[in-house]
Amino acid sequence: MNETIKTLTTRRSPRAFRPEHVSKEDIQEIIAAGLNAPSGMNSQSPRFVVVQDDAMVQKLSKMNAAVMGMPADPFYGAPDVIVVLAVKQMTYIYDGSLAMGNLLNAAWSKGIDSRWIHRAKEVFESEEGKQLLKEWGITEDVEGIGFCILGYAAEEKSPKEIKEGRVYYVS
Repeated sequence: MNETIKTLTTRRSPRAFRPEHVSKEDIQEIIAAGLNAPSGMNSQSPRFVVVQDDAMVQKLSKMNAAVMGMPADPFYGAPDVIVVLAVKQMTYIYDGSLAMGNLLNAAWSKGIDSRWIHRAKEVFESEEGKQLLKEWGITEDVEGIGFCILGYAAEEKSPKEIKEGRVYYVS
């Protein structure tokens, strides 16, 4: 099995992270993978906001939790977040989703754990979310696709069970 297939078939999403941050160099490589994701007609609609400031990560986590009325930390204690947004045009939701997949797999290939957290759409549709986008200098008409939380798992995850009956062959 080549390394790419191994990365794609062994990646896991932890439910608890250690507090140490991912290096800026590693994040830059992960972001490069997101920037190189396919997009409809090469529109390159995804935008990325790297958040390594502890207070801002906590703020985003609380905003995310508020969307669902959750008391728990939906970021599972992850120290770093890449916010994935996409400019509202053509295939932007698919483009942002492909970019998110690239981020998750690139992180795993570097020994960094990650997880896709939803509710970015709702977070950045809120007045507080719109204000954050302004503060970050994002003036385009974007939609939140997801939060890619990053860090190092607090415990090792076992391999997941792959459900049967999900593949059909037509010859």
